[in-house]
Amino acid sequence: MKKVIKRAIEEDIGTGDITTDNIIERDMEGNGVISVKEKAVIAGLKVAEFVFKEIDSEVKFERIKNDGDLVKEGEKIALIRGDIRSILKGERLALNFLQRMSGIATKTKRYVDKVKKYDVRVTDTRKTTPTLRYFEKWAVRLGGGYNHRMGLYDAVLIKDNHIKSAGGIGEAIEKLQGKIPHTTKIEIEVESINGVKEALENGADIIMLDNMSLEKMKRSVELIGDSAVTEASGGITLENLEDVAKTGVDVISVGALTHHIGSIDIGLDVK
Repeated sequence: MKKVIKRAIEEDIGTGDITTDNIIERDMEGNGVISVKEKAVIAGLKVAEFVFKEIDSEVKFERIKNDGDLVKEGEKIALIRGDIRSILKGERLALNFLQRMSGIATKTKRYVDKVKKYDVRVTDTRKTTPTLRYFEKWAVRLGGGYNHRMGLYDAVLIKDNHIKSAGGIGEAIEKLQGKIPHTTKIEIEVESINGVKEALENGADIIMLDNMSLEKMKRSVELIGDSAVTEASGGITLENLEDVAKTGVDVISVGALTHHIGSIDIGLDVK
């Protein structure tokens, strides 16, 4: 997190803020108020605080709300005190993180609330903004969702191109045996009932039902039973989410939580 924020500050400020540095007198003190302009789940206050602290360690950042709180339009979420130059230099970057992370958390909550009466988890995917994955997956958790794998290094997921390259589902799973830790589960992506059967025959721990019709998905869940964890993926929207949950899957992964979002309108006013 620190590395990303430091790079972001360098990208934005570079050798200095030529507007602020030539308008605002040195050591001019003031206050800033951060408030939201629409109903949202707040995410990124800790990140915003770090932005200001990295620019100027003397800036005081007081959280009125906490990450994960549901707030109403017009509510104040944080107060900032210190050098006006420092506050203005950190304003845009801090708001960028807050707005995007809050957008992800808010969207995630809508999905989670939609299926809260079902025994199912809503998770994210790897469809994140490069270098911002940690922040975006953090926002998903703040919205009540769960994280899928963080990257290619921490979980096995055999996808269609792996299967094609290996020569089949059985061959792909066989190639992994003896090469991964005994504590690592094997997840495999399938698109048909025959694929489900083959995954079961070869001992898959998690079976991802990718872009299946609701009817095929339900049949697959019944066929798998307790033999493996079932995950629905592909084309999941808020409109069809509940229908997918009704099939009985254990997990629903939604790429749109992080790659197709609208930022929340959040502003900072200086006094």
